[in-house]
Amino acid sequence: MSDPRLAELSKAAGLSVDWIDADGNAQSVKPEHQRRLLDALGYPAADDEQIEASLAQLQHRQNNLALGPLVTLDQQQALDLTRYFPPGTPFEVELEQGERLEGRLDDSGRLPVIGTTGYHQLRIAGGEVTLAVAPAACPSVAELANRADAKIWGLSAQLYSLRRPGDGGLGDTQALDTLVRSAAARGADAVAISPMHAMFSANLHTYSPYSPSSRLFFNVLHAAPASVLGEAAVQQAIRTCGLADELARLEGLELIDWPGVASARMQILRQLHADFAVSIHPLQADFEAFRQAGGEALRQHCRFEALRGFMDLNGLPVDWRAWPEQYRDPASAAVEQFCEGHQHEIEFHAFAQWLVARCLHGAQATAREAGMAVGLIADLAVGADAAGSQAWGRQAELLQSVSVGAPPDILNRSGQNWGVSAFSPQGLQQNGFRAYIEMLRANLAHAGGMRIDHVMTLRRLWVIPEGEDSSAGAYLNYPSQDLLRLLCLEAERHRALIIGEDLGTVPDGLRDELAARNILGMRVLLFEQSDGRFHAPGDWPRDALATTTTHDLPSIRGWLASRDIHWRQAAGHRSDDYTRQDHQLRAQETRALHQALHDHGHATAEQMDDGQQLDASIAFIGSTPAPLVLLPLEDALAATEQPNLPGPGDEHPNWRRRWAEPADGMLDAPAVAHRLQRLQWARNLAEGLGHD
Repeated sequence: MSDPRLAELSKAAGLSVDWIDADGNAQSVKPEHQRRLLDALGYPAADDEQIEASLAQLQHRQNNLALGPLVTLDQQQALDLTRYFPPGTPFEVELEQGERLEGRLDDSGRLPVIGTTGYHQLRIAGGEVTLAVAPAACPSVAELANRADAKIWGLSAQLYSLRRPGDGGLGDTQALDTLVRSAAARGADAVAISPMHAMFSANLHTYSPYSPSSRLFFNVLHAAPASVLGEAAVQQAIRTCGLADELARLEGLELIDWPGVASARMQILRQLHADFAVSIHPLQADFEAFRQAGGEALRQHCRFEALRGFMDLNGLPVDWRAWPEQYRDPASAAVEQFCEGHQHEIEFHAFAQWLVARCLHGAQATAREAGMAVGLIADLAVGADAAGSQAWGRQAELLQSVSVGAPPDILNRSGQNWGVSAFSPQGLQQNGFRAYIEMLRANLAHAGGMRIDHVMTLRRLWVIPEGEDSSAGAYLNYPSQDLLRLLCLEAERHRALIIGEDLGTVPDGLRDELAARNILGMRVLLFEQSDGRFHAPGDWPRDALATTTTHDLPSIRGWLASRDIHWRQAAGHRSDDYTRQDHQLRAQETRALHQALHDHGHATAEQMDDGQQLDASIAFIGSTPAPLVLLPLEDALAATEQPNLPGPGDEHPNWRRRWAEPADGMLDAPAVAHRLQRLQWARNLAEGLGHD
């Protein structure tokens, strides 16, 4: 078997056979792993005959490449169409705003510059193509804050962890609304929240916000129905369901009981829907308008939820890929027949989505009314479960037999397999990037910004054959310019700040490319060190946000106390020998941080306790030239534990920690207020100095 021809096929299919790891070492993908991935991409390569056939298929497609249904270009860029049409070919462009432009391709076969951004229709040679004309960049912090060198700050919060009286054991949008008001009153311009993506309503045991069923819709468990339907309607539903005692029990727990909360909240939502459906409700028209606007994507999501619940109740496989074959195609006659007999159930899922969407919209409205320049920053997970709603509804645009992860890097030396699906580059292009655009719109609909988890996905993704670990993976390349242009276009239309989480192994040049388009990177205090020293605040970049930590890392006090090292050992992620080395390194790092805080004027005493070092660290990142500083609630409230410990096992209570303090008072404690005042002072000083 010819390995060179196999490598040629891999490259033609978009796989990177050779790559550089996080330590700068050259690596190559093994032939057997190439074959598994090629098969998953639709290019069989088990033997020489299959390799040649797959190469011929790719070559044929390349030679007969037609203009796709959607073409992206930058504003003020002429579009070269010589590959498709001869010079002088007449055309008509209908701008999204209604204006029509007519002409002919120039002598070089180019379409003249279109200076208006938007989705326009090009009609040429009897065909029609959408032109997505993008602005040069996304809105910047300076634009959104309306100040030339704005240096703003905000909080980042795990939504599920928020608490309010009567919440029944899980953070919701009402608690978020309260936190937003409180943060705005202290000068914050943003509140970044954990992913709100739709989960599996029939699976009460799946709750990681980064493993959703769909990134097109929302987790209905976080809705606060009283915000839409009124408190009386909710209390009536609780009484009807007899859930008062259970809700009180759940609310009193230190850790979230996700199955218990999900069961109770779904019962309440179902009762609210039943009451809503039999009444002449003043919001009925709003609900119907929501369903109409949701279109095909909403219908498919609701149908999936109903079908999955039906399969579960009847002891059938819940993974749609193992459903009876007639139900695997969303457009099949069998699915239509099922829906006719389950209209009430399908309407319920639409009702729940309507409630959570209206709640999120209200929280963002609160943020803007309170004076925030940005408001809510949504978190876009790197993928969705291949067994979920989005994968079922967009089968041609998502890869079904691979999962997404990461090779070994500074965050995880064993590599990672996140167990979620990836977009198909070819599927996206052939379908006019429909799935990508609708995902961006869904996540920007009720937010002033969006954080893209693992932003490297805009250029490449580490894809892994189903059932294998990370070592069997390879990088799959994506049409990055198309994805970036569409991101800039949607960000402009939503007036949204875009953040790209760029921690780990980052392709050469990507950070510069993102910065040129006003997509902020991320810099984390715990990582901003080299050669035994922490970087001075003035040396931090202007094109990335600054933060003390992330949801996958220890809080500052947890880091100082080595809580993360303890947890990794307890979870079996590190041996005793490695743990001893970890403690030795941490001792060196804590001394280095202490020195940096002294060197740059943020230490309040020669000898500082952990609380004082935390306060100084917050002022430290506040004094950087970063346009945005995000302070996690874990550090604002001086917590010692982290939300999530990446890696296998369930020793650590991932995504289950709750705050003891209610959202309406959690920022009022003197120590918390002092930290936020120090951060505000540091931001004001940084903006005044300009770090020239």
